[in-house]
Amino acid sequence: MNNDGAPTHETTPNSTDGDQEMLETSELRHRTTPANKDQESSETETISIEREFDQKPVPSWRDQLTVRAFVVSFILSILFSIIVMKLYLTTGVIPSLNVSAGLLGFFFIRTWTAVIERTGLLNRPFTRQENTVIQTCVVAAYDIAFSGGFGSYLLGMSEVIAEQGTQANDAQNVKNPKVGWIIGFLLLVSFLGLFALVPLRKIMVIDYKLIYPSGTATAHLINGFHTPQGSKLAKKQVKTLGKYFLISFIWGFFQWFYTAGDDCGFQNFPTLGLEAYKNTFYFDFSATYVGVGMICPYIVNVSLLFGAIISWGIMWPLIGNKEGIWYPKGLKPSDLHGLEGYKVFIAISLILGDGLYNFLKVLSRMLPSLISALQGQIQALPIQNKNSNTTIISFDDQKREKYFAKDQIPRSIALAGYLTMAVLSIIALPHIFPPLKWYYILIIYITAPILSFCNAYGAGLTDWNLASTYGKLYIFIIGAWAGASHGGVLAGLASCGVMMSIVTTSSDLMQDFRTGYMTLSSPKSMFISQVIGTGMGCVIAPCVFWLFFKAFKDVGLSGSQYPAPYATIYRNIAVLGVDGFSALPQHCLIFCYVFFIAAFLVNLLRDLVPRKIGRFIPIPMAMAIPFYLGAYFAIDMCVGSLILFIWECIDKNKAGIFGPAVASGLICGDGLWSLPQSILALAKVNSPICMKFLSRTVNNKVDTFISS
Repeated sequence: MNNDGAPTHETTPNSTDGDQEMLETSELRHRTTPANKDQESSETETISIEREFDQKPVPSWRDQLTVRAFVVSFILSILFSIIVMKLYLTTGVIPSLNVSAGLLGFFFIRTWTAVIERTGLLNRPFTRQENTVIQTCVVAAYDIAFSGGFGSYLLGMSEVIAEQGTQANDAQNVKNPKVGWIIGFLLLVSFLGLFALVPLRKIMVIDYKLIYPSGTATAHLINGFHTPQGSKLAKKQVKTLGKYFLISFIWGFFQWFYTAGDDCGFQNFPTLGLEAYKNTFYFDFSATYVGVGMICPYIVNVSLLFGAIISWGIMWPLIGNKEGIWYPKGLKPSDLHGLEGYKVFIAISLILGDGLYNFLKVLSRMLPSLISALQGQIQALPIQNKNSNTTIISFDDQKREKYFAKDQIPRSIALAGYLTMAVLSIIALPHIFPPLKWYYILIIYITAPILSFCNAYGAGLTDWNLASTYGKLYIFIIGAWAGASHGGVLAGLASCGVMMSIVTTSSDLMQDFRTGYMTLSSPKSMFISQVIGTGMGCVIAPCVFWLFFKAFKDVGLSGSQYPAPYATIYRNIAVLGVDGFSALPQHCLIFCYVFFIAAFLVNLLRDLVPRKIGRFIPIPMAMAIPFYLGAYFAIDMCVGSLILFIWECIDKNKAGIFGPAVASGLICGDGLWSLPQSILALAKVNSPICMKFLSRTVNNKVDTFISS
């Protein structure tokens, strides 16, 4: 997920290095382009970007922070928070929205300036630095919808998720979501990551020359917008995005009319037959996931489908036949002692095996270059061309380093900010989560800067954000330390949230500094924009979540419209940490061992074999998601891939330019429809028609019953 540029900056589905981007996706959620691709574009660049802007003055950091920029940022933050929340609560697969944010930010300000220009009052042009401020603010805001754990650890604390299991569902291991404490929690933990690595910004961006592929690609996107040719292309892309936005929104509205009851509507259309429908193999006409499939690399979508075939096509029907032998008959579908246990824990084993391998992989790439850099022997990093002469500084880099060194953020502010927020958190968090003792929080805050540095450094090399891996690690550490009888599940989930928030925001800030470096945006304006965006997100995201939670009564329920699969997974990781393997049904532990080892070995095989072969090997992290959730969204995403593949066969250049815009329009339109849909649900306005599909036998029985 090209995360989440213009066509040359977007990771297209046939990318190989960006193929894991859209997974659970804290780990890879911010990839905008494959590292090697971005590296090539920056290294082989023969035309100086900065010479094109040489005649344009660079505004001061205060002039980069405009009222209109933050007004637009606020509007877009609401839009993208709704979209991310819907995705997080449905499948947990969150695509890159950087292209959408960049295009819409450009469109809104261009429209704003055009209107003001007609009145003769325009006195400030729209610069790439202001565009960068908008991008930074919007991404910081909607990232809270992800790092806030609304579809994972935070919802996993709730009674809704706890009641679907039988372990550790007592009062001290449950905390139901409320807007007040969620906003307070996010305000306490989300800013710490911004202060943790600020003093290292020059070291990371200039001294270590870390690429930060997402930040670099976003900068290329913004720089491209503000050249004459790029501006014309951006306008065409915005027009395309708007057209498919409208189509997607209207399609969502049309579908609503046929959803008057359970299992009604186009989303329950048995396109492959009723027997396949029972095993979740059907196309549910979701514009969102067709769009997601167009953004995702092909191998991600194929991996999802492959995982669905293995699980819902083979394993679950076979294990289901063992009911009464391997597990008791008559259990609720959500009971973890039954088939649900196999679904959840085998998916967890795949995720943990994949996460462990990628953690070790990033660590193995990071440590050698880091050690040599600290010894004063800064050699070519893994992302650099080792044949290049690193002593030659281009005109672009000279100019960028000059402006990046201006507007320093004092280290005293960073240190004071971190310590102040840490002290406030240590005092306040135990009142929000009583099992989370102050000394647990102290340990987290002592280790957080180290892990933040490791994560930010690894992201600079590979663009992999391993925040969720660190979060899961602390679920086990703090959960086991506290114990089940002392609220260990709740303490583990809360500690996961604290660590994920710190590590994610610190890595994001370094990405933003890299973007600012390449667009001559002031580090001070980047930092302030990130702070304001984070503050917006801490309020917007909980309100959006509360809207979903109140409007749709089935949020978090397995098999519902919003099953929030990662909420169940995270809670059961916590249960596993405090209760051990007693929570597993018969033979499930053996399956878990097998799939954990298989995930590790498949990743190793992908890296060992030649790239032309490795790109066809499925990704375990992607395979894990349908193990729990089902096959339907994988089919949607494969349809999106098929559409893009056919388009590329017809006109590859046009598909590369407008494909991301079409995909973004489909995602944004369907995502925005969630807002009026939620309002209608809160107002108890129900759709008038139920469209349901029955077998011939059942239909005859219904007809007979009605006629009698």
